[in-house]
Amino acid sequence: MALTSKAKEMRQSGEDVVILTVGEPDFDTPNYIKESAKIAIDKGNTKYTAVDGTTELKNAIIHKFQSENNLSYDADEIIVSAGCKQSIFNLLQVLINNGDEVIIPQPYWVSYADMVVYSGGIPILLETTYKDNFDIDIDKLQDLITKKTKLLMLNSPNNPSGKYFDSNLLRSISKVLLKHPSIFISSDDIYEHIFWYKEKFHNIINVCPELKDRTIVLNGVSKAYSMTGWRIGYAAGNKDIIKKMKTLQSQSTSCASSISQAAATSALINECNELPMMRDEYKKRHDFVVNQLNLIDGVLCKETDGTFYVFPSFHEYIKNSSSINNDSELALHLLNESKVAVVPGSAFGLEGHIRISIAIDMNSLKDAMNRITNSLK
Repeated sequence: MALTSKAKEMRQSGEDVVILTVGEPDFDTPNYIKESAKIAIDKGNTKYTAVDGTTELKNAIIHKFQSENNLSYDADEIIVSAGCKQSIFNLLQVLINNGDEVIIPQPYWVSYADMVVYSGGIPILLETTYKDNFDIDIDKLQDLITKKTKLLMLNSPNNPSGKYFDSNLLRSISKVLLKHPSIFISSDDIYEHIFWYKEKFHNIINVCPELKDRTIVLNGVSKAYSMTGWRIGYAAGNKDIIKKMKTLQSQSTSCASSISQAAATSALINECNELPMMRDEYKKRHDFVVNQLNLIDGVLCKETDGTFYVFPSFHEYIKNSSSINNDSELALHLLNESKVAVVPGSAFGLEGHIRISIAIDMNSLKDAMNRITNSLK
């Protein structure tokens, strides 16, 4: 992101910049995971693995789905990749043909639409609004479906809004999709464990098992286990699609790092005592930032259901400003005037917002919120 690069350049030149743009945990990888990687190195597990992942990691993923999500998969329905991002890219490359339409609810992770275009597809954006709590309008979803619709991309809890698609909403979406048997679904569950909604986490298969054969579940260890740099993601779904993803991956990156796979196996098969602590800390930071933002005139910020982002609306502030015309100008103003880097909502397909990452220590967040508040008076 351009603003992140500029913020880092400013910091390198000696300016005191607080960077709230980065989508990765600020916590260290838990020690038991790091120790597993060291053991793998000492044992000489440094060779190529199977393209779709080691048997041990695939078994750990199968166990994770069964024990945490009540979903059953066989080994040939699982592929391990170099991060969840590669899993998504592989899926789009093998599923989308030129001219296929892909429905993406707004706001969306920045790479979704570009990946669809790169795959020859056409992103069809499904608008949601702050006023409606970023809920998917079922009538709008139905209206966007055409004969060319190939895929619906779901991300819950959502980056950047923190919105969780609860069971009732997923059931309503499922009713629409059951009428259109040629449409596939991708369920990006990467923020599954950074989650504080009132119900247990569910994805669309949990509420509508009939959709399992055309739903590809995407996940990884980056966010929950603070392992962004280890680059391990995975996908689960229809074995024919997974086989095509494996073929594609064999001609690009081949297997993910053997050491990272060993570490990810340990992450998934052992109880992570740090996970509740990290989630509780994110929630404390979330509550603080939401409260502070709602004290600023012209700013509205809903409590999220999870992730380590907040996505406040600055529509009223921008409307009343004589010098700031949009969210990009607002983000630039905050960087230049308060030395705080944020991401404009337009980067996620929804103007008038900014995304603030709370994956930073509380003292830095307090400093950042003071700066933002003072610069917007």
